[in-house]
Amino acid sequence: MQGLELIYVTVIGAAIAALVRYLLPGRGTYGVLLLPAVGGAVTSAVWVGLLWLGWTIDGTWIWVASLGAAGVAAIALALVLARVRPAADARRLAQLSSGRA
Repeated sequence: MQGLELIYVTVIGAAIAALVRYLLPGRGTYGVLLLPAVGGAVTSAVWVGLLWLGWTIDGTWIWVASLGAAGVAAIALALVLARVRPAADARRLAQLSSGRA
């Protein structure tokens, strides 16, 4: 039955990360599925790590920690990409066009 909870928490973590995409500015600097994919991956990794540490699946804090980690990871990634990506794209365009653009 532990596998079923892993699926639940991963889907909820991906949904939280998808919601973050629409709450923060700069969503045009990354794809639609990036934040949900990262949120789901972080959620499942934290969930499994906490299970290995002895936390139980019926406890509240394993859910809070796993889903909170998804939200924090999605927010951090969205903010970093919105700040870094436009300058990186401009540099790459200048490099590829040899300064003609």
